[in-house]
Amino acid sequence: MENVEHFKYLGSIVTTDALCTKEVKARIAMAKAAFVKKRILLTSKLGLEMKKKLVKCYIWSVALYGAETWTLRKKEQKYLERFEMWCWRRIEKIRWTNRVTNEEVLRRVNEQRSILQAITRSLYKERR
Repeated sequence: MENVEHFKYLGSIVTTDALCTKEVKARIAMAKAAFVKKRILLTSKLGLEMKKKLVKCYIWSVALYGAETWTLRKKEQKYLERFEMWCWRRIEKIRWTNRVTNEEVLRRVNEQRSILQAITRSLYKERR
């Protein structure tokens, strides 16, 4: 038998320290890859509301798979919020060199930060 730092079990990364940082980073990377695959669709001339629905349905579902089991510290929450802003910036074709604030991006897409609330909502649905 061999001691390991982390391993994948049923699609989730289990670590010896029982933190979910590696899992959150891996899920975000998978979601970004899914976004890149659908980039043409998500940055096309579709309506903004349709793009937002596609992101929340297709991209966030990849990122938040298994989120019910995560113990989110501030660090992981920041990773998820950063990912959310990454999505909105890509939809609006805003580069980081444009120096547009996060508040302005949220105003342009008519959204509020909601990825953490999506996790919370899914937890309450599970408990009912």
